[in-house]
Amino acid sequence: MLRRTKIVATIGPASSEQAVIDEMIGVGMDVARLNFSHGTPDQHRQRAEMVRDRARAHGRTVGVLADLQGPKIRTERFTNGKVRLTEGGKFTLDIHADPNGGDETHVGVTYKELPNDVSRGDTLLLDDGRIVLWVESVADGRIHTHVVTGGELSNNKGINRQGGGLSASAITEKDREDIKTAAEIAADYVAISFPRSAEDVHRARALLRQAGGHGGIVAKIERAEAVDDLEEIIAAADVVMIARGDLGVEIGDAELPAVQKHIISLARKMNKVVITATQMMESMIENPIPTRAEVFDVANAVLDGTDAVMLSAETASGKHPAKAIAAMDRICKRAEKQPVAMVSDHRINTRFRRIDEAIAMAAMYTANHLGVKAIAALTESGATPLWMSRISSGIPIYALTPHVETRRKVTLYRGVYPVNFAVKTTDHALANKEAVDELVRRAAVRDGDTVIITKGDLLGVHGGTNAMKIVTVGDMVEPGS
Repeated sequence: MLRRTKIVATIGPASSEQAVIDEMIGVGMDVARLNFSHGTPDQHRQRAEMVRDRARAHGRTVGVLADLQGPKIRTERFTNGKVRLTEGGKFTLDIHADPNGGDETHVGVTYKELPNDVSRGDTLLLDDGRIVLWVESVADGRIHTHVVTGGELSNNKGINRQGGGLSASAITEKDREDIKTAAEIAADYVAISFPRSAEDVHRARALLRQAGGHGGIVAKIERAEAVDDLEEIIAAADVVMIARGDLGVEIGDAELPAVQKHIISLARKMNKVVITATQMMESMIENPIPTRAEVFDVANAVLDGTDAVMLSAETASGKHPAKAIAAMDRICKRAEKQPVAMVSDHRINTRFRRIDEAIAMAAMYTANHLGVKAIAALTESGATPLWMSRISSGIPIYALTPHVETRRKVTLYRGVYPVNFAVKTTDHALANKEAVDELVRRAAVRDGDTVIITKGDLLGVHGGTNAMKIVTVGDMVEPGS
């Protein structure tokens, strides 16, 4: 059974060896995430090259996602590595403090504008909300707080303001350099961290294009402000990622499930791709099997219509990278068998603006009502398979294209499978037969199966899909007969 939901797996110290990457590809990794918060440019280049080399060896196409660090709003370091804050006590965040001299009374912060972004009455959340501080006063670069929820606090922990409102730019100087690296390695997607508006997405795209990169832009929804500006951000991006860690801290964990469902629904409605991320299989950093709660989490994201589910530390630094992917694979497949995952009224009452978009919608409506075995979409840019993939279905969509960039791009699209296929003829009957023969060769279809083919009158032209043909395998008329 083909899995429709794609799996994004982070490459890190636990998954940088060839044997481990081979195993990860073998059990179902679709997209490799390179986390630019860690590692050097050379390490990212080597990992991207190794992933692509091993994918070719497996006869697979695996995409590469470069995930930018974004603004680093963190505590600095403690003299003894960590302290314990006591509920009811006092604690100061001090931009002037020794970066390595924190203690039970104060610690430095990496973001020097933080005192300008907070005031008395604000709540600051440290270490993913484990430590809660209430701001009593702000003066001379020092934020004096009252400890509401105490506990152990160690070096370099994240700082969030409840409700959002921190003004740090989404694209830092480090990000600008990392975008150049992403362009050098021809990353298929570049993820921007902490965007507050569509303008942040546009700026990232412009920088990537200036650097010679052609990848899509992923907007990570992890700020409260981003939820308020959701439609504009989704419209500006190619992909949205529900980054549930920081987002849950800023808006509150109880708000997160409804927001996740809304983002997935809205992204699909707007014909954009959506990734659900953060702590999906967190227990598998240590354990060889997931918790039942994690099984439900992954399955629910699949049933809601997410294009992809993502693994972070589970594969980057965990003990069982391949087992985490394999577990996610079987959960996705089982969830996809449910009827709700195969029905859709997507855009049923919407006018289409483009001919290729109309063909994509017509193909999926026909496929879902005719018992079609597969769809062969001859595509240049991948636009037609993307539109098709917005319709919930159990029918595989094969993106037949000669362009490696397009094949890598569609690795993130739900229910779309890349196929290296070049049309070498202007004879449409012959092109149809060759496309179906390719699916037969891959054992995707066999004699008697119904297949839908979409393509353009002018083969090889971007945005030119204007035709849909329904054929039966084995009954196709030989060209010239």
